[in-house]
Amino acid sequence: MTDPMELARAIADAVLYEGYLLYPYRASATKNQLRWQWGVLMPPSFTLGGEHPNSTAELLLVPSPLSTLTVRLRFLQLQQRVAEVGGRAVRSVTAGGRECTTWDEAVDREVDVVLLVSDLIGMDTCVPFTVDGGEDVEEVADDVRLVRRRQELSGVVTVRADPVPPGLLRLHVGVRNASSWEDTGADRPAALRHALIAAHTLLSVSEGQFLSLVDPPEWAASATAGCRNERTWPVLMGEPGRADTVLCAPIILYDHPAVAEESHGDLFDGTEIDELLTLRTLTLTQEEKRQVRATDARAAELLDRVEALPGESIEALHGTMRRTDRQGPDPTGTVVIAGVQVSKGSRVRLRPRRAADAQDMFLTGRTARVRAVMSDVDGVWHLAVTLEDDPAADLLAECGLYRYFGPEEVEPL
Repeated sequence: MTDPMELARAIADAVLYEGYLLYPYRASATKNQLRWQWGVLMPPSFTLGGEHPNSTAELLLVPSPLSTLTVRLRFLQLQQRVAEVGGRAVRSVTAGGRECTTWDEAVDREVDVVLLVSDLIGMDTCVPFTVDGGEDVEEVADDVRLVRRRQELSGVVTVRADPVPPGLLRLHVGVRNASSWEDTGADRPAALRHALIAAHTLLSVSEGQFLSLVDPPEWAASATAGCRNERTWPVLMGEPGRADTVLCAPIILYDHPAVAEESHGDLFDGTEIDELLTLRTLTLTQEEKRQVRATDARAAELLDRVEALPGESIEALHGTMRRTDRQGPDPTGTVVIAGVQVSKGSRVRLRPRRAADAQDMFLTGRTARVRAVMSDVDGVWHLAVTLEDDPAADLLAECGLYRYFGPEEVEPL
């Protein structure tokens, strides 16, 4: 069977490096002067800016008598890379046919904890860890060198399991940066050198299963409501139906997230469109590309990968549509409006309310065909419609692209 931790690695890596370096991927770009990644756990002494030293995940576990829990904490450790000429720090220097740039790199770190679930019931198990600091010197040419410095980090992983009806365990996983560094006058860039950056945990259980927080079974709904998550969010990993592995990420995801098959690798900015970033990267000038390669080894790899993409791989990024198998509300429902039953196929006249946005207000008085009647998670009904006089109505319906209105915003015809 596939290692459950490896199942989650692609998504976990995307979380780890989200925001690490933004287009145009060079140190001189203003947007890369401030590291803004998610999941930054600051040292306890740094209290500016609303960032915290800890995160907490809670989720439900269906255990078995011999269940073993593996917790893998992953984060980045900042590494200062300083270009020096004659022992003096400089922003950039070219030597030995190579450009050397001062830049804060990062080193990925992992801390593994393996515990018997039975040992966790009713008590905190605290596992301290330390990541060594250090200094590496790379001699580039006479009087020119790159010095890489890392600060020691320390922290604690705390795990606890509390019984909750009906026959479940509420698993608590806490991560805390316990680094002893203290400098009352330090700014954020200095504090980041002592932070756990993009911190997240992977949880895997043997002989048991986790319950979804996104879509829990009805019998566990009240127990699920009692889970509290701070600065991290647990989702099930692997193919749908699998429930032995969870990613607790500093961003909110759906259960069973997956990297799109069209993706050709990480671009460090999941909030952007892959096609856009790829095409923009290809438009960089040779001078800009030189700066990218001098900034960071991961940026150089990204650039090389994008430049080597065949045309069909770039085309595959454009306009891809994919149907999902998520269980959603029944689209064949029926609602009664003004004494008339309205269901799929009904004709209605649109009467958007005053609170509607401008795009909807422009449709006042237009006739539409109901394509689906749905209720959301709060039990509120919505009508998915296409305009009757829209020549692209059938195409839009085939693609699942509708306009949505409440029952009070339509008039049955």
